[in-house]
Amino acid sequence: MSRFFILNGHQPYPFAKGELNATLAKRAVDYLLAQGHQVRQTNVAEGYEVAAEIANHQWADTVIMQFPVNWMGAPWSFKKYMDEVYTAGMDGRLCAGDGRRAEAPKANYGTGGALTHTNYMLSATLNAPAEAFDDPSEPFFEGGSLDQLLRPFHLNARFFGMTALPTFGAFDVMKNPDITADLQRFDAHLRELFPARANAA
Repeated sequence: MSRFFILNGHQPYPFAKGELNATLAKRAVDYLLAQGHQVRQTNVAEGYEVAAEIANHQWADTVIMQFPVNWMGAPWSFKKYMDEVYTAGMDGRLCAGDGRRAEAPKANYGTGGALTHTNYMLSATLNAPAEAFDDPSEPFFEGGSLDQLLRPFHLNARFFGMTALPTFGAFDVMKNPDITADLQRFDAHLRELFPARANAA
């Protein structure tokens, strides 16, 4: 049995109330609980307590971050969460400073993470179609991948010593959504990373 902490970083807007992100987060919760795992979850837009969020990160074997990509980054409330929780956790609970030492002040930046036992998975929803990525002929991302777009999230997690699991993306969710297919792919993604156990409830 493993311990999972699921963060829903969606910020509701009149044009995007967050149903898909909420559905994906709940789907992960339901699947993991059915396999006998322990699950904690936070919906960032509903509020949180900084010390409890740090403790959730320390407790978890795997952190799943579910969020929409807003202006190529996190929604403001999720960014505020990271600013508050992650900064407070630099006291040694999430990391011991930035990893550098007095005898080598220019070396090993970003290696002070305390969560070296922890995996993480990014699950993002985007207006951009999948075809906008990994294709050098597409002018905006210029051949870049989803993980390259999400590099700041990966670096944040690496700063705390966490290890990446494969990323999930739900694409084109505003203009050309195919929610049924997205949910099927998400379920398959979870099953591949966290296989069903024969004796699960």
